[in-house]
Parts: sequence; C-alpha cells; structure tokens
Amino acid sequence: MQSLFQILMLIVDIAWFILIVHIVMSWLINFQVLNLRQHIVAQVWYGLNRLLEPVYSRIRSFLPQMGGLDFAPLVALIALYAIRIILINNASAFY
Repeated sequence: MQSLFQILMLIVDIAWFILIVHIVMSWLINFQVLNLRQHIVAQVWYGLNRLLEPVYSRIRSFLPQMGGLDFAPLVALIALYAIRIILINNASAFY
C-alpha cells in the first residue's frame, strides 16, 4: 500500500510542477520575455493550455467574474495542495 501512496504523491507532484510551469510561462509571455513566435515556446505553451484548459474552465464556471483577473490557476494550486495534505494526513491508511 505504500507504493500506492507514493504513486499518488508522484501524480500530485507532477500536476503541481505542470501548473507552476504554466503560471510562470504565462507571466513571461505577458511581460514579453518569451515570444510565442518561437517554435518551441509556442509548442510548450499550446500543449500546456490544451492540458490545463479543461481544468481551468471547470474552475472558472463557479468563480465570479473578476474583470480580467484569472484566479483559476490559484484555485487549482490550492486544490492540489489540499489533496497533498489529505494524502499525507491519511498516509497511515496506506501502510
């Protein structure tokens, strides 16, 4: 059962990393540090958007309109952190 716990933690960690990369990339693109005309940047950006947009759209459906501010990534990060806390606090059930 410990291996199941470790696999779940690995999945949460990978999702956390993907969200952080998407958030940092969005900042760098908005501040024109990264350019979407570069092929590799565009591929990574569109891939991350295709991966995360279904999650963000579900979160945006219950968030109020904030006038241009998007809190969906923040809510996703908090949800992942909450899942991590739940897994760690219930780790004894996996042993």
